[in-house]
Amino acid sequence: MMRLSQTTNLSGTIQVHTSTKQLLRSIQPRQIAVICHENIDEMAANGFIEAKVKAVINAAKTMDGSYPSVGAKRLLDAAIPIFDIDPLAFHCFQSGNTITITEDAIQVEDNQITCQPFTFADYDHLYKQAMRNMGSQLNRFIDNTLTYASQEKELVIDRLKTPPLRTRLGNQHVVVVVRGSGYKEDLSIIRAYIQDYRPVLIGVDGGADALLEHGFMPNLIIGDMDSVSDHALRCGAELLVHAYPDGRAPGLDRLEKLHVPSRKICAKGTSEDIAMLLAYEQGAELIVTLGTHTHMIDFLEKGRKGMASTLLVRMKVGSKLVDAKGVSKLYQRPVRFRSMWHVLAAALFPLVMLFVIHPGFRQFLDTIRIYFQISFK
Repeated sequence: MMRLSQTTNLSGTIQVHTSTKQLLRSIQPRQIAVICHENIDEMAANGFIEAKVKAVINAAKTMDGSYPSVGAKRLLDAAIPIFDIDPLAFHCFQSGNTITITEDAIQVEDNQITCQPFTFADYDHLYKQAMRNMGSQLNRFIDNTLTYASQEKELVIDRLKTPPLRTRLGNQHVVVVVRGSGYKEDLSIIRAYIQDYRPVLIGVDGGADALLEHGFMPNLIIGDMDSVSDHALRCGAELLVHAYPDGRAPGLDRLEKLHVPSRKICAKGTSEDIAMLLAYEQGAELIVTLGTHTHMIDFLEKGRKGMASTLLVRMKVGSKLVDAKGVSKLYQRPVRFRSMWHVLAAALFPLVMLFVIHPGFRQFLDTIRIYFQISFK
């Protein structure tokens, strides 16, 4: 991490938002992010790294040691400094302001805010503390999962109430993409599968943007529509807004402002749960998921203290489910020359044809032919 001394200042314009996902939509390279994000998760850290921010100021605990989150380390490894401030000072920051940061203070217009750099030493200490807490944390997580499972079991027992869809899922391969950890690498690995089998592509919120970034058009977008771009919402995919069981759907307001048609599906659970359950109940032949949330750290980073609905849905659809999350880490095949011969041949083919059709080359071949005719008469 960049360690600031008393004689070194870090200056820049800031972007401020209480929602990290919302802030990442608007922040520009070399700006400073001001957030309120307890236990910065890996996806948020990756977003800041891709946005090329200059620094991160956090009005919450960057890492509290309750579980081994890795977002802070990702930022430090990328040489992006992190500064923790008092939550009460958050209101002092306004997007567009220019600030100056020293080792222990931030100058914001006429205010000087005390800050504490978050260092590798801080991360190491809190990570060890988190590992010591894993047993008790897992115990609470299991208890919460079992408690909520009894309340959410209707999600898998009863048939999902689905509005009429124009996207046909029956007897199809379906790929459900969530913008979770490792989604880019995993999507690249299954690119050939998608090109060969032409499965139905479902983007869960920001998963739709992931598909578009890799050159694929989503057939269906499901979610509360809070982390998907306007571009994705206008791409022509069928939109299915995940609403609360009582019918409330905050995401509908955004879609109405964009004038894009959508339908609503009311259910408990997460949007990725609904995507898998929808594909299963519509008769999909195979359901491939990537970027989905599958373990305790995933859910704690999302602020969920259990995974009841996800556990139940995976139990129901498991016979048709192939989880591709992390497949990119399984095996990185080395490039071998014998597997590259066709590439070499394709590169040489235009040169060979150029020689064949070039008049000088053809004259050279005629000369050789005449020479041999004379020599062997």
